[in-house]
Amino acid sequence: MSEFIKQLPALLGLVIGALGSYVVVMRGDRARFRREQGARWQERRLAAYSDYALTLKKTVTLNRRVAAHLGHDGHRQPLPPDDAAPLLDEAADARSPAGEGLLILGSPEVVDAAHLWALTVVELEALLRTPACTADTWSAQLEKQRVAREKYYTSVRRDLELPPGHSGRWRLPPVQPS
Repeated sequence: MSEFIKQLPALLGLVIGALGSYVVVMRGDRARFRREQGARWQERRLAAYSDYALTLKKTVTLNRRVAAHLGHDGHRQPLPPDDAAPLLDEAADARSPAGEGLLILGSPEVVDAAHLWALTVVELEALLRTPACTADTWSAQLEKQRVAREKYYTSVRRDLELPPGHSGRWRLPPVQPS
C-alpha cells in the first residue's frame, strides 16, 4: 500500500490536469460556438437588411422611370405608367416578405428607419398619380427619399458595427444632346 500512497500525488495531479484540460477545452469550444453563432446571425441580418433595401430600391427605380416618362426625372429609361403598373405590383409583393425578415431579425432602430424610408417611397409613388406632380415637387420628394435611405443605411451600419459608408449620392454628368 505504501507504493500506492507514494504514487497518489502523481495520480491526483493527473486527474486534476485532465479535469483542467477538459474545462479549458469546453470553455474554448463554447466561446467559439457563441462567436460562430453571432457571425451567422449577423450574416442573416445583413441579408435581411439588403433584401429589404433592394425591394425598396426597385420601387424607387420604377417610379423614377415613370417620372422620366412624364418629364419630371432624368432617368435614361422612361417607362409609361401602364407598363410600370405590373412591375410596381411585383415590387410591392416582394417587399412584404422582405419586410417580415426585417421585422424578425432587425434591431428596433433599423426597423424604424426602414419604415420611414418605406413611407417616403409610398409618398413618392402617390405623388406621381397626382396633378400636383411637377419636376420641382418630384425632385423634393426624391430628395426626401434619399435622406430616408441614407438614415436606413446609417442605422444598418451601426447595428452591424460597420464603419461609416458612402452616402450613395452619385453626381452624374449632365446628359449631352445627341
